[in-house]
Amino acid sequence: MRTADARLTGGRGGESAAAGSGYPESDSIPSDPGAPIPAPDGSKPNGPLLRRLTVLSGPSGVGKSTVVAEIRRSHPRVWLSVSVTTRSPRPGETHGVQYFFVDDAGFDRLVAEGELLEWAEFTGNRYGTPRRPVEERLARGEPVLLEIDLQGARQVRRSMPEARLVFLAPPSWEELVRRLTGRGTEPPDVIERRLDAARVELAAEKEFDVTLVNTSVRDVCRELLALMAVHQ
Repeated sequence: MRTADARLTGGRGGESAAAGSGYPESDSIPSDPGAPIPAPDGSKPNGPLLRRLTVLSGPSGVGKSTVVAEIRRSHPRVWLSVSVTTRSPRPGETHGVQYFFVDDAGFDRLVAEGELLEWAEFTGNRYGTPRRPVEERLARGEPVLLEIDLQGARQVRRSMPEARLVFLAPPSWEELVRRLTGRGTEPPDVIERRLDAARVELAAEKEFDVTLVNTSVRDVCRELLALMAVHQ
């Protein structure tokens, strides 16, 4: 299924920036504020999942973060997982809002303790999805959206086979190249690595359940919300 489309920007691809802080305590990556809230049917958060997880993936520069930002703005009841990363925060980013920023030792600890649903490395930085918040929200019947890269999407497919994987594709390769090279924020070797990674990611489109071509943020959001059965 190939439908809609949106303007191309970055996603959880791993844009770099300034220096981050050290590893926060586990409470800095909360599963949820306060005590776990039962699902509508009374089941506990670690009970049967009442909703199907939706995963949004695609090459860096395709517009994943633009789509996610619009859904966050217009449909706040859709719960958007906040990733944990070893990359440094960019100006204007806040710990716990765009990402949970940790150092390498902190990330290693999360992996060793099984606290990540998935994780992947991209251009020298690691990204992962805290497991417990996702499972708790799904168990309560809330719509959950993950924005992750190809490696992470494959891990989710293995750990949650029932998840719906949505691939966000660019209108053309030329447009994707224009967006990646037009940022002017990274050196040529980083751009080349991004282009190499994009070729691999585009070739994996057939592994996904649905493809949305990113020509309009509004159309992509509408299609994505319909897939998640979220009233618009």
